[in-house]
Amino acid sequence: MTFKFIFICLLCFASSLNAQTLKYTNGNNQWNADSLGNHRVIVLYNGSGRVAHTKIDWRRRDEHPENKKLIIKDANGNDVKVLGVENFNRESADIYFEATNRGKYFVYYLPYKNEGRSNYPKGVYLKANYTAPNKSNKVPVNSPVLEIQSVDAFNSFYPMEVIATAKETVALKSKYAATSFIVFPEDRMYPIKMQNDLPYRWIQKGVSKSFCGSANRGENYAFQLGIYALKNLQNVKVTFGDLRTLKGKVIPSKFINCLNTNGTSYNNKPLTQVVNVAAGKVQPMWITIDIPSTTTAGIYNGRLTIKSNGESSIVDLKLTVSNQVLADAGVGTPSKQTRLTWLNSTMAQANTVVAPYTPLTVEGNMISLLGRKFEINADGFPKQIQTFFNDEMTAYSEKPNNILYEPFHFHFYNTPKTQEKFTSSNFQITNKEAGIVKWVATNTSENLEMDLEGALEFDGYVHYVVKVTALKDVNFSNINFHIPFEKSSTKYLMGLGEKGGVRPDTLKWKWDVANKNQDAVWIGNVNAGLYYNLRDENYVRPLNTNFYLQKPLLLPKSWGNENKGGIQINVKGSSMLADNFTGPRTMKKGDVLYYNFNLLITPFHLLDTNFQWDNRFYHKYGDLDSIKSTGATVVNIHHATPINPWINYPFIEWEKMKSYVDNAHQKELKVKIYNTVRELSNHAYEWPALRSLGTEVYSPGKGGGFSWLQEHLDSNYIAAWFVPEIKDAAIINSGMNRWHNYYVEGMNWLVNNVGIDGVYLDDVAFDRVTMKRIKRVLTQNNHPGIIDLHSANQYNKSDGFNNSAILYMEHFPYLNRLWFGEYFDYEKNNPDFFLTEVSGIPFGLMGEMLQDDGNPWRGMIYGMTSRLGWSDKSDPKPLWKVWSDFGIKDSKMIGYWSETALLKLIIQKF
Repeated sequence: MTFKFIFICLLCFASSLNAQTLKYTNGNNQWNADSLGNHRVIVLYNGSGRVAHTKIDWRRRDEHPENKKLIIKDANGNDVKVLGVENFNRESADIYFEATNRGKYFVYYLPYKNEGRSNYPKGVYLKANYTAPNKSNKVPVNSPVLEIQSVDAFNSFYPMEVIATAKETVALKSKYAATSFIVFPEDRMYPIKMQNDLPYRWIQKGVSKSFCGSANRGENYAFQLGIYALKNLQNVKVTFGDLRTLKGKVIPSKFINCLNTNGTSYNNKPLTQVVNVAAGKVQPMWITIDIPSTTTAGIYNGRLTIKSNGESSIVDLKLTVSNQVLADAGVGTPSKQTRLTWLNSTMAQANTVVAPYTPLTVEGNMISLLGRKFEINADGFPKQIQTFFNDEMTAYSEKPNNILYEPFHFHFYNTPKTQEKFTSSNFQITNKEAGIVKWVATNTSENLEMDLEGALEFDGYVHYVVKVTALKDVNFSNINFHIPFEKSSTKYLMGLGEKGGVRPDTLKWKWDVANKNQDAVWIGNVNAGLYYNLRDENYVRPLNTNFYLQKPLLLPKSWGNENKGGIQINVKGSSMLADNFTGPRTMKKGDVLYYNFNLLITPFHLLDTNFQWDNRFYHKYGDLDSIKSTGATVVNIHHATPINPWINYPFIEWEKMKSYVDNAHQKELKVKIYNTVRELSNHAYEWPALRSLGTEVYSPGKGGGFSWLQEHLDSNYIAAWFVPEIKDAAIINSGMNRWHNYYVEGMNWLVNNVGIDGVYLDDVAFDRVTMKRIKRVLTQNNHPGIIDLHSANQYNKSDGFNNSAILYMEHFPYLNRLWFGEYFDYEKNNPDFFLTEVSGIPFGLMGEMLQDDGNPWRGMIYGMTSRLGWSDKSDPKPLWKVWSDFGIKDSKMIGYWSETALLKLIIQKF
């Protein structure tokens, strides 16, 4: 048995050494790719006369290569005339060119030019410039191909993007014509990258019914099963049992997983995906094996069964586990795909309380949390919400600030004068934890049953699921959900198309999800406020920051009611009523509608003014001694810097980053890095595996963008931020998906292995679940865990006319500072706009200014300065000096928003 295994592995090894017809090499950036393209063929002319003929078997993955231009240069870099081309296709081409001397010639076959913006380029391939050769030029092949080169290793197509020919593919298909699919086991070091073609590597290796792998004890091991569909495949599944040695040692099947079909969602729920494969397509199925560190070294045998269309195929697995134990599970070498198991991580999911918040306490129907109280009515809806912050937001007050005038309530109008009368029952608090309290209630009328689930978390987030079931066929002239505010607690308003500022007496708003990323509003005072949004069970977080229109909100079936729904806010005596209406609708017996909503009780905590004065940000990579001499205390490291080059993938140059961070700590400086998930660098080692997940991680789109993306991803993606200097091309993340699990694990790894002190977020593409998780890992073991958030003004067409503060308010409880930057006008807006939409003060935060370096005089009213290092003119050092000279630390900040503020006397001068 041992000899048989060794023989099989030797066959695997020998087949992998079977040489390509052509040699593929790294060009080491010997030419300018932006004018000549990323790829060339080197040919050697050794004929006579002045006509060279080369036949290139290039096996290209791009469609319609015959439409793209050829540029030929001699060894001295001079242009060479193309005399003709024939038999030009993806597999090969005969090219004739004018040869002045014997020697090497270079055929550049994917030249492009960049159009569009520098950071959002559009790679346009130059059009074909050749015709068929004249009869006089049709000489025999006299210029053999020496090698195919990519401008650098990162651009190479070899080996997994070198296609099989049509003849080779037909021969393979005919051999397996009786089956629906063929399985190609593949090593983790050769990620499958093509969907539309078989790689030539598989033709060379042939079809195998076994896979040989080697791993270490404690390693996160991965490999692939390449499924080639000969017919349309439905619901492809991979099943497996335990792995065993001849001596009976076991790796249990619970440590084995197929990423493409099973996992854990970002919010800790079981995830099952259906994989269908169209005929002629290739689908990688990534298998992960988390080998326990206690595993006994040896050869483990097992079987994997691939099933679809009632057929099955078996692959024998031989996994050799060495005696070496990997303490880090191998994640220090992500090029081996050891971090793919991070996609199913549950790290930091437990709803533990995060500082400065305190555990929830329950007395009867009253829940107390940091600086606030939440009282539940007998029907399960909020009865009263109170805050206990003083006007200055620097201390607590014994006197409560009441937010509600009356409890929340629904009106289901059968006619304009008659409505459903509900009886409340079954109210009970079902769960009491330090981090969350949950309750349920049932409200029943003649025609409806309303089942309610509520939950309050330690930071002031409230989640309601309101399920309305029709007990009979019933018509409604209108359905109204009323939130009666105490008028004295509603000075300001932001959202629903309104800029932050003083609340209007009347606001009328209608749903328009196709154009507007609007489903929420914040109403309140500086020291007492309430944010709420309206959603149903099908809510999906839309894309943001320039991409809203490509994945907008889904209109809630309940609240939106085919665009008949809306919100009207009016003052009614000493109350202010937020009337959330749906318009007329019909429900048949058994119909179910979900009137879900979320609340955020603001402020989240007191202002930490000393943090604002002590932590002075320097937003630029640079010499640490020079930075320290400025008086800055925290360095923000952007992407596209030597220690953090690749956007949102800070793992490749981590050793350089660690050295920088260690040096900074010796100088008593903190270091934060740019790292978020809105988009992901194409340099991520895992990108082929992520693409194998369909559109789970990468958002679907029209493709295009920088040449690398077009050449290696083909289509169905959204090109994002691009850095010309280092050619870093990002791809848009689809939204809420398992990459967020990876993100949390990555943050944890950076804290423990690099020592970062926090992160700089450039807009946010995840929800509060992920924000809580990263705050937990960033602050573990007394790490500072500083998070600051930058956002450009979202109130524009591409962003769906939203307010940045509304868009990101669910994250505010975990932020340390705001930096609401581009396109925020610090000159023309009024003080209440700065207060509500920019400063962060009504939410317990403070901020900084960016656009045109802000206005130092206006900014200082809110404790805001510009950020040092961001631009040549951005220089808060004089203000820092004033702070120090004055002794601003431990002073009491009294703004004009305080009822006792002397500033009120002079604010009209502002």
